[in-house]
Amino acid sequence: MIERLIDSVILIDHLNGVAEATRFIVALNPLETAISVITRAEILAGLHKEGQAAVTPLLDQYQLLIIDKPIADLAAQLRRKYGWKLPNAFQAALAQHHKTRLTTRNTKDFDPKKHAFVEIPYTL
Repeated sequence: MIERLIDSVILIDHLNGVAEATRFIVALNPLETAISVITRAEILAGLHKEGQAAVTPLLDQYQLLIIDKPIADLAAQLRRKYGWKLPNAFQAALAQHHKTRLTTRNTKDFDPKKHAFVEIPYTL
């Protein structure tokens, strides 16, 4: 069972050497953790070929959640309701559809006081 969907910012922090992010990532059970196709693309797009080869095993250990018609429809509803940018709406839609937590550091868009599905593991 998937416990959480990791947002890109958490993995980017880890890759940039943010100790809080690394401690959080290391403590996770990869079998209970997922990333979205959006997160995978965002991480890989920011790396050179050598970096991609080094980071791919990290990404591959997590379950990959894809965007299909129900997710797209829910993301559209959430975008209209909250005014989120489409990538954030997709992340939220994936978390809600799969009944899991969205683990992020983005409190601007995902205030855990307003959105019960949001988990903020650390702040900087």
